Amino acid sequence: MPKSLKSSYQLYEEIGRGRFGTISRCFSPSSNDFYACKVIDKSLLTDSLDRDCLQNEAKFMTLLSPHPNIVQVFDVFEDDESLSIVMELCEPVTLYDAIVQNPVCETRAAAYMKQLLTAIAHCHRNGVVHRDVKPENVFLDSRNRVKLGDFGSADWSGEERSTSGIVGTPYYVAPEVVMGREYNEKVDVWSAGVVLYTMLAGIPPFYGETAAEVFEAVLRGNLRFPTRIFRSVSPAAKDLLRKMICRDVSRRLSAEQALRHPWILNGGETASMD
Repeated sequence: MPKSLKSSYQLYEEIGRGRFGTISRCFSPSSNDFYACKVIDKSLLTDSLDRDCLQNEAKFMTLLSPHPNIVQVFDVFEDDESLSIVMELCEPVTLYDAIVQNPVCETRAAAYMKQLLTAIAHCHRNGVVHRDVKPENVFLDSRNRVKLGDFGSADWSGEERSTSGIVGTPYYVAPEVVMGREYNEKVDVWSAGVVLYTMLAGIPPFYGETAAEVFEAVLRGNLRFPTRIFRSVSPAAKDLLRKMICRDVSRRLSAEQALRHPWILNGGETASMD
């Protein structure tokens, strides 16, 4: 007899809510551990794109598990009414929460960014582009380790394949996405660069009163480092930002290249740019 969610796990309180369902804490008697269970209500999926996102999230997270910096999936259950994904239980704290409290110092920002880029590089090696890298999708576990989650917008990518479609969050989306062009996995590097800028500055580099205004600012791609905010930020950090938030995709670093940048290698300490 195939196992079901209810026969394998005990569901407890709700710890999160999304467009298509809820996330609850759950317990497995067989492993004696707690997990998070995302239950997606299929009746809320109104079009084929929503249904694709539903299937992709479980598929991509299973493919990429286990990895120390990606939320791990342990079980997937599906019936006519719902899809349930049992995954690692992270603290209810995201990188967004950390940024809201205070701009993040360079050493801590470098530690977070190294882990995030490691997760993104793992995705890209497996032919997956996340397409919605933002602080709200970067979880911090009880040991303050980065865990990239929410693969509902992910798609296949790679050397012989590009993808298309305007997905993502306005502040973090790459200009080639906004322009409606085909694009590759480097959209994730742009988004990670915007995350890094936001960690160091406390504000995103491109903003506006509406999504349309934000998109216009992204398309202009005028990357500024206001003296008042960036006075104490190192030249090495600004150099990495310029190379990640780079409009020219051919010149934009890959995730692997960004991991080899002196600022990352030196842990955010003052790095020589020779």
